[in-house]
Amino acid sequence: MNKYTCIIIEDEPLALGKTKSFVAKVPFLALSATFDNALAGLAYLKNNNVDILLLDINMDELSGIELLESTRISSQVIITTAYQEYALKGYELSITDYLLKPFTFNRFLQAVNKAQENIMRRSTDQSAPEFIFVKTENRLEKVRIDEILYIEGMRDYLKIHTTGKKIMTLQSFSEFEKLIPPNLVCRVHKSYMVSLHKIESIERSRIKIGTELIPVSDTYKEAFYQHINNKPLS
Repeated sequence: MNKYTCIIIEDEPLALGKTKSFVAKVPFLALSATFDNALAGLAYLKNNNVDILLLDINMDELSGIELLESTRISSQVIITTAYQEYALKGYELSITDYLLKPFTFNRFLQAVNKAQENIMRRSTDQSAPEFIFVKTENRLEKVRIDEILYIEGMRDYLKIHTTGKKIMTLQSFSEFEKLIPPNLVCRVHKSYMVSLHKIESIERSRIKIGTELIPVSDTYKEAFYQHINNKPLS
């Protein structure tokens, strides 16, 4: 079994002890270090590869949120905190999961399983297809995945917006979800899929791609934020 390195940044001794005991129960986790302040943890992250970061928010000198804002973290980040008001901010900063204290081992396991899945999915990115063929009128048309901006549902049709053209097809969203990995082109609404690499910004549950503002519905919001945590937005 692959082992994934993790560190804990937590300034409360009791909470640190509990998290350490949870880590010890998970066969695929290997605890590399613990820190009681974010500055020491940040210094470690800059010099060491860490797969999973378990991060408290409220700490002296530098908070967990400030740590995430101050540098690019390649680790899967799981926030552990007693304050739920930081949840949205955490997801905006590409966290993997948000554990509200006191959390159970079951809930902890869900979070680290999600982190493991994200790491494994990232490792298979190289096998993602470069293009697909879609049915349009009486022919099959080649569409490069890196040229897709977004896909829009229009009654019985889908309109594929690419960097060079727009393509109408009778294929369904479910067919596209089978053809394209969700960490490349992701469903965000009953009427939209978007290319994660083409997102310019996200504000108030609306995605900006070029001049278009695309809504993110509650149904797809959680899965969408999980996917953007896997890939830097460009």
